[in-house]
Parts: sequence; C-alpha cells; structure tokens
Amino acid sequence: MRFKLENLTRQFGSTKAVDSVSVEIPAGQMVGVIGRSGAGKSTLLRMINRLVDPTSGSIQFGETEISSLHGAALRNWQRDCAMIFQQFNLVPRLDVLTNVMLGRLNHRPTALSLLNMFSREERLMAIAALERLGIEQTALQAAGTLSGGQQQRVAIARALMQAPKMVLADEPIASLDPLNAKIVMDALKDINEQEGITVITNLHTLDTARNYCERIIGMAQGRVVFDGTPDQLTADAVQEIYGSDRHGAGIDETMTSTTINIPQAVVANSASRPAPYRPLAAAEA
Repeated sequence: MRFKLENLTRQFGSTKAVDSVSVEIPAGQMVGVIGRSGAGKSTLLRMINRLVDPTSGSIQFGETEISSLHGAALRNWQRDCAMIFQQFNLVPRLDVLTNVMLGRLNHRPTALSLLNMFSREERLMAIAALERLGIEQTALQAAGTLSGGQQQRVAIARALMQAPKMVLADEPIASLDPLNAKIVMDALKDINEQEGITVITNLHTLDTARNYCERIIGMAQGRVVFDGTPDQLTADAVQEIYGSDRHGAGIDETMTSTTINIPQAVVANSASRPAPYRPLAAAEA
C-alpha cells in the first residue's frame, strides 16, 4: 500500500515547522527520521497521524486522502496508524493488561471499554502481545510501577492491539538506558520484519538509525535534506543534517551513540529480554 506525502507543510505563526516535505514510502519499510531538536520530526509524525492538521499539502495512503479525513474515518485512520510516544502515554493507575486492551478502543463501542468489558478473545490477544514483548509477568501490575523500558514495551503491545497498518514511533528510546533502548528497537524491528508493517521512527542517535533502519530521512529546519540508505549517510550528509558547532566543526557521532558492550550471558538471562516472535492469533487457538 503506497504511502505518500506531497508538499506537506505545517506553519505555526510565521514559523514553518515542516516545510514542503514530499516523500513516498512503500509498504513494509523501516524508516528512521533524524535531525536536530526543532527540525520538524515530531510535527511530521503528528501530521501523519492527524494529531496535528497540515497547513497545506497532502497525505495519501493508497487511494485515501488522509489529510481530509474527519469523524469516524479519521478515528479509523488513527487506529490503523498506531502512534508510540516518548513518554509512553499509559494510564498509570490501571494494570498493564487493561492498558494494552485499550488499544482496541477504535474496534469496539467506547462504552464497553469504559466499563472494562473486554472479551475473552481480547484478553488473550493482550496476553499474547505482552508475551511477545517479554513482559507478560507484569500483566496485573499498575502500569505506573514499571520501569521506563517496561512501560515502552507496554505501549508497543497496546499499538499491536490496534492491528495497525503502520506504526509511528516518536523518539521511542530517548528516555531509556542503552540496554532497554536495544530491547525496544529489537521489538520494533521484529514487528516490521515478521508482519511487514511499515515503521517510521524519529531517532536522535545515528548508530541506532544505521543499525535498524533500511532507509533514513534527515531533516533540517523543517525540510528533508537527506533521503537514502544507511551506507549513503556519509559524514558530509550528517553535516548537512546537523550543521556545524559554533567553532565550525561537524557533529561528533560518538556523542549520539547508544552502543554498549553487554556480555551475551547477561542478555540471554535477562528477564527483560523480549520473547521470540509469536503471532497474536496463536493465543486464540
């Protein structure tokens, strides 16, 4: 299913947060969007999900003009285009299982969700999603008691419950330590590879973008200044995206690195390690 942005612009007063962005993304790609703070990355993702309306331009998914959707059609798009946030956006007082099942909100009457009246099938789907992320043991804990890495995995499980056609992740590892960052990125890559779901993620670390994304889009001052493969992200391209410091020097990539050396035994025995891929439908058998 073709996904296309054409001359997409968002203006706040006299400032163009996103300026005439045109890109086309085929189904099943894993795309990393990089750039300085304020480059327009988050605004771009929020426009795709229609949390922010474009000032001008077009968002197309297949034959559907996303930028003109309203009412139920817009809610259906926000169901199909799942959003994962840096700050997780869970309900801290609710248990993990309920937070995950809230991903079914746009698949059922709202009243049933508010009354916590989820079906047996939905509960099994939620448990399967948690097992896939390796945190099924937290199902009955209040979400607010979990670590940041665990909460982000709950947020990913909730997104899976939406049965999305696309996943948008806005700085999903920005507040996580390196080990949890790896676990979360491994989970997003697994979703992309195993289910063929398009994943677009904003990232602030170049090594992460290179290691996980088959395509990298670089933004500067609201515009796309780079669009290519990890191998094409040369030092010159990085400088065009990030510019120079006040002394005229280019960015030191080691300052953005999340690379860590973890003994394999520690990773293998970690309770935080995601479980191997298991289709959600398996829980219904």
